[in-house]
Amino acid sequence: MSKTLTATAILITTMIGAGFLGMPYVISQSGFAIGILELVAIGTILMVTMLYLGEIVLRTKEHHQLTGYAEKYLGQRGKKAMAFSLVVGIYSALIAYLIAQGESWSFIITNTTYYALPLGIAIWALMSAISYFDIRTLKRSETLVLALICILLILLAITSIPNLSLNNLQTISIKNAFSPLGIILFSFLGYSAVPEIARILKKDKSKMKRSIIYAHSFVLFVYALFTFLVLGVYSTNTPEVATLALGKPFVLLGIITIFGAYISLSIALMDMFRSDYQFKKNEAWAFTTIIPLALFIILSLTNNLSFTKILSFGGIIAGGLALFLILAMVKQAKLHGNRHPEYKIPYSKAFIVISIIILAIGLFTEIKNLI
Repeated sequence: MSKTLTATAILITTMIGAGFLGMPYVISQSGFAIGILELVAIGTILMVTMLYLGEIVLRTKEHHQLTGYAEKYLGQRGKKAMAFSLVVGIYSALIAYLIAQGESWSFIITNTTYYALPLGIAIWALMSAISYFDIRTLKRSETLVLALICILLILLAITSIPNLSLNNLQTISIKNAFSPLGIILFSFLGYSAVPEIARILKKDKSKMKRSIIYAHSFVLFVYALFTFLVLGVYSTNTPEVATLALGKPFVLLGIITIFGAYISLSIALMDMFRSDYQFKKNEAWAFTTIIPLALFIILSLTNNLSFTKILSFGGIIAGGLALFLILAMVKQAKLHGNRHPEYKIPYSKAFIVISIIILAIGLFTEIKNLI
């Protein structure tokens, strides 16, 4: 049971990051009813996809990271595509974390977001230094993150319920019906943790299926409840970083959560550069940290700095590509895997078609928004 809880916690904290802070804003654009339907639908699709990934891992004797499984079952092109997906997803997250950190610290210090750029650069320096020295104790802190999430929800419920109005949840916009797709996709990205939980479970790998279902169910509940409480009070007045509307204690909780997530993702990307592409430590650190900082500054100076747009772009491109690759891998793993898996998920062409249609809609919407 302890291993199951640990595996579940790792999956939860890998998925919950900056995405849930932007979810109330994008769902406010489409309307609560439409947004929740999309949240449930996409959450279910991504849970099944993660179960497929778990089966891929269990059908393979050798241990790999995602790029290694893609190479084994899809060849060099598959490996490169998966690496591209991971890099785009992590870069999008790191830029979004810098935006959230800058705006949050500016709000705490000055009650405005005017100084988001210089404060974002300052906190970048601190987080990047920690990433460089690879302080692993700050990388893995599932219990702390889960505790902060629970505290956030409890405090939010206590402070919001007296001011909550169901009328704020009745707005619907067909025009913006698909606006939440990218953020929702991004908010469930936790594929990189699946090989790790396989190592943790060791001889209890039969519990992987249960851990994935538990984690997705919990994350779906957290996203739905957080969105319900925020929109029930603020409706369309919700800012892109939702905690900015909730007061400084909530902003501080968001800062702590994002701080740990930034370090965790940076170290993960550095590890990939070093292990898969033989980068030296300084090169891996530079590619991991300098590029997001440069993009953060450029987007800020050109007034194109949008927390939710960056997350949405990352969700559609990185999340969509990873989903497609996993669906392609599972068929090959079922045919050519070299190990008997502890569980099997039926291969469904209907599921794949529906998933691709949703991705196509999301991609079209994202391109339209960018244009």
